Amino acid sequence: MGESVDAQQQETMLLLTPYKMGNFNLSHRLVMPPMTRQRSWNNIPQPHAALYYSQRATKGGLIITEATVISEAGRGYQDTPGIWSKEQVEAWKPIVDAVHAKGGFIFCQIWHVGRASTYEYQPNGQAPISSTSNVLKPQLQANADEAAKFSPPRRLRTDEIPQIVNQYRLAARNAMEAGFDGVEIHGAHGYLLDQFMKDHINDRTDQYGGSLQNRCRFALEVVEAVASEIGADRVGLRLSPYADYLDSGDSDPTALGIYMAESLNKCGILYCHMVEPRMKLAEESFETTESLLPMRKAFKGTFIVAGGYDKDDGNKAVAENRTDLVAFGRLFLSNPDLPKRFEVNAPLTKHNRNTYCLPDPVVGYTDYPFLEDTA
Repeated sequence: MGESVDAQQQETMLLLTPYKMGNFNLSHRLVMPPMTRQRSWNNIPQPHAALYYSQRATKGGLIITEATVISEAGRGYQDTPGIWSKEQVEAWKPIVDAVHAKGGFIFCQIWHVGRASTYEYQPNGQAPISSTSNVLKPQLQANADEAAKFSPPRRLRTDEIPQIVNQYRLAARNAMEAGFDGVEIHGAHGYLLDQFMKDHINDRTDQYGGSLQNRCRFALEVVEAVASEIGADRVGLRLSPYADYLDSGDSDPTALGIYMAESLNKCGILYCHMVEPRMKLAEESFETTESLLPMRKAFKGTFIVAGGYDKDDGNKAVAENRTDLVAFGRLFLSNPDLPKRFEVNAPLTKHNRNTYCLPDPVVGYTDYPFLEDTA
């Protein structure tokens, strides 16, 4: 009996052990991942976000912001933050400062939704852009009673792609100006970069379509542009090769994941953040024989896994060297002091799905209790 308790304690500690991620000395291996909250009115980050992020900040802990839009045309949801304007950059500064005041690190996830948008979010009511002109079928989203409908997209012309790459580069520069420690490029979940990478969506015949190399070209050009702008040691990329979210399936997700992991080594970026195959859809977790292990082995930088983790299987993933860091989304949402709760083995507060994307600046946002409040 004593032996298994010791083994268990040792495992428990692994998630709470320090880790050196490039130039960042992390005090534990729990990461707060990007979670869309839709509380940035008119796409401008609000003061309540400073409280929200600082509540979840720990000395030497890593936070990745909610997906933050790189341009006006990159929007697809109401009240998501942007980082394309001076006003947005200024609004982010006190939020970043609040995390830094607690000794935490914060990366900005930069995002373009591509075809997951409608005319109303587009400048002058134009068509959203994508790798394809095929419209995305209606999707049921958080807090919604009926499926969201999308407008028919416009296939991006080959000569327009450098302009979009440049928007990512400028967003990364803006993030540095706002004081962020780095950026995570959103290449997952059926948004713009994923629309190019996945063969269920990309039906192009130019150098950005067809072969695996061609489909990944755009994402890798973005990574290179951002890395050359702010330094590869401040850049991460999020990928979800196995996900079908927003109709983003691929015929060979393992080959896609390995190819991207190997290509990222050439860019020398800081980390790769991958979503587990069991999270094929946004909410449900599936039993699967597929694994991120081949990508973990292929990628030379820091590897972060996400997707339905709890304390025990997060520990196990680190113990078995399947990852360096583990992202806990819903658990961080409802337990602002998650590392502390893991440390003292305290009970966890359950998240409330109905309040994920309320516009309220407090409810379901900054009102989740801390341990001392529940004692």
